[in-house]
Amino acid sequence: MRRVASGLTALATVVAMAACSPGTSQAPLRAATPRGSEYLVFYTQGGQQQAEQAVERAGGATLANDAKLGYLTATGGGGRFVENVGDDGSVVGVSPDRSIGFAEAGAGRAATRRTGGAKGRTAAFPDARSFTKNGSGEPLAGRQWDMRMIGADRANAKVPGSRQVLVGVIDTGVDGKHPDIAPNFNRELSRNFVTDKPKDEDGETLDGPCEVSSCKDPVDEDDDGHGTHVASTIAAPINGIGIAGVAPGVQIVNIRAGQDSGFFFLKPSLDALTYAGDIGVDVVNMSYYVDPWLFNCTNNKADSRKEQLEQAAIITGMQRALDYARQRGVTLISALGNGSTDLGHPKVDKESPGYPVGEKKDRQVDNSCVNVPAESTGVISVAGLGPSGRKAIYSDYGVEQADVSAPGGDALDGKGAKATRSILGAAPEHVLKAAGRIDAKGEPKGADVVKDCKGGTCAYYQYLDGTSMAAPHATGVAAILISRFGKPGKGGLELAPATVEDLLYKTATPKACPTPREYVYKAYGQDVTQVCEGDEEDNGFFGHGVVDAWKAATVEP
Repeated sequence: MRRVASGLTALATVVAMAACSPGTSQAPLRAATPRGSEYLVFYTQGGQQQAEQAVERAGGATLANDAKLGYLTATGGGGRFVENVGDDGSVVGVSPDRSIGFAEAGAGRAATRRTGGAKGRTAAFPDARSFTKNGSGEPLAGRQWDMRMIGADRANAKVPGSRQVLVGVIDTGVDGKHPDIAPNFNRELSRNFVTDKPKDEDGETLDGPCEVSSCKDPVDEDDDGHGTHVASTIAAPINGIGIAGVAPGVQIVNIRAGQDSGFFFLKPSLDALTYAGDIGVDVVNMSYYVDPWLFNCTNNKADSRKEQLEQAAIITGMQRALDYARQRGVTLISALGNGSTDLGHPKVDKESPGYPVGEKKDRQVDNSCVNVPAESTGVISVAGLGPSGRKAIYSDYGVEQADVSAPGGDALDGKGAKATRSILGAAPEHVLKAAGRIDAKGEPKGADVVKDCKGGTCAYYQYLDGTSMAAPHATGVAAILISRFGKPGKGGLELAPATVEDLLYKTATPKACPTPREYVYKAYGQDVTQVCEGDEEDNGFFGHGVVDAWKAATVEP
């Protein structure tokens, strides 16, 4: 969902960005989209035919119509095709059908390319293996401070979650063969809505060489690692190896919308949400933001008409898809973001457009601009916490935007930087090998990677920070609530998203703003101040409170 804040290197970047004044430089924009490119053209209710005529007048052709979400897939020429189509009264937005998003904190290529990733953390962290294993439950339970913070270690025994509850992970994929995910992985229902792109429009490496001849990975593949980490936090089973998730008894459905590189297409994001609604998924986790615009503005003077139409398409298209899923019983949970930004008072966007590389420009933004899907209607957005319970330094915040909070990890929450202050989750072995995180003998090379074995089977885990890691804790708690209060329905159990939301807020532990409200983070010799607004029942740092798995497992109807 959002730009990454994974590990020590990224946190240093966030601090530096937050402390600096806005710049004035602007990267050159790409030339006009070449003739023959494909677009998603969103039309008003009843405006399909008129929109098709607008496409034709502009020199394009309609390829398909999605009646569920109200948009055309069309080919168009270069020049002013987008503007000409967008000038028609039936059209509310036009977006290129291309890679337009980025997943947070990944263990693979995406994290390395954007933030320095895992390689940047190694030297600064103490060896994770030097920390004493303690606690009960799974072998690595002692490292899961996050689960103890929200009472999931106790809730596991009382309400592990029902096998009838389907949790969709809309992400870069899920390693369904990972030993600590496989027992709860629903391969039959899982889908991959993306095709790998070896190179981007400029001929630069994007996903790299395809792993299969069709360039469409199997549904149990994750070549980035981000989705696998998320899935394990939600539902790693109690099976005597590694960790346990918040709801270790529910099923994980991989609904892949992200490229190997971590970028997302708009259309796969729409398709993923539509699919979740159609098959009876109960709750989806969206730890990504739809890009290339960190903040989507429909009338920003810094943007061209073409850019405004693209942002309008993202806002409109995603809202329609989110509404479609929610109306069919899908609870929508999103990471809030990792920019250390008060989303209620944004001022500068230096990250957009983020794709292809080299197009970023500095532009002034305000609260009319939104981060999608975190600020979309009907979405529960989650802020990240460190092990001390403070809002994590990287986590976005805002009294209107933060709905709940959950452990996301914060390596800087204390003296120095320590890997164990981050969130431990499952990692695909082949991704760690590709990133140089394990050696030829299969042993971890850095402090952020942990290996656990049982009966000759070994599994790998990695410490990561981010609101990407916070959101799945809330998703797991929602799965517990659905397991308890859901009624038989399509896909297994059903519980109205509005009811899930109410129960999630009801069972959260209220947490007041710090005193003073101007909280000062100290990191790397710099002070960064973030201001918390609101009262104990609902504020910009913690929302309605910290999600609580134990309360969810024991609350009275």
